[in-house]
Amino acid sequence: MLLASASGVMPQRGELDLTVETPASLAPAADRVRRVDRQQLAEALARAGLTIPPPIRVTLIAEDDLRARATPVWIVGLASGRRDITIFPERIGSYPYDSLESVVWHEVVHLALSAQAADQPLPRWFHEGVAMSVEKGWGVTSQVQLLLAAGGSSGLADLERLFNSATQPETASAYLLAAALVSDLRQRHGAAVPGAIVDRVARGAVFGEAFALETGETPNEAAARAWQVYRRWTSWIPAVTSASSLWIGILALAVAAFLATLRKRWRRRRRWEQEEVDARDTPL
Repeated sequence: MLLASASGVMPQRGELDLTVETPASLAPAADRVRRVDRQQLAEALARAGLTIPPPIRVTLIAEDDLRARATPVWIVGLASGRRDITIFPERIGSYPYDSLESVVWHEVVHLALSAQAADQPLPRWFHEGVAMSVEKGWGVTSQVQLLLAAGGSSGLADLERLFNSATQPETASAYLLAAALVSDLRQRHGAAVPGAIVDRVARGAVFGEAFALETGETPNEAAARAWQVYRRWTSWIPAVTSASSLWIGILALAVAAFLATLRKRWRRRRRWEQEEVDARDTPL
């Protein structure tokens, strides 16, 4: 049984209007969704040239639900249309998501893109790249993974193949490549360029045309430029060191970043557990 749960406060001007539907077992996760900093999220959307989407309904699904069993385990959140988000909170922690809050941000960006594009089609890489550029910063793990992914990617067609893969490592590589591409676009053409491209699509331009008008280059040219620095690394590092030492170095960086991430998550979970204990002990 799903319990409808309102946000608890009336949305302020310039904030998200968000409600949550959740089973009782996921009530703590629902509370965290409601506590997402909506004003900060609205400001991040605005910096990307995006407007706040219509009122949002978030549905949380437990792992014993039939809908969860029918969904690949690496899928943590799904956005549908302009207002619906589905989240599997017990799966949080697999890349590219490291917290429930980041999942909410990511999926809200998808809704904002769809709404602003008037439901006109946008490439998957653009959707995911913009969502990651708004909700997530770069870390050592991301850079190491991207170094490997860029070396094996030949262009946007290959990126689409990675997104359509049935394996989690390949889809993770697709997210990284898309994020690097959109991040480079925003650095070179302004932080709000995603919204400018989407606005042209909403007015009837096909995506490739809208992209070229705003950036002066094709999507494939932009991808080659964004990934070239990582390809350069993969081309010259083996020339100055042995293959074994290269992979040992990459592995050491990845392990160090992974352990740091685990420690961060452990601290976050301890804080959440303490908040729940404090909430239960506080008299009404």
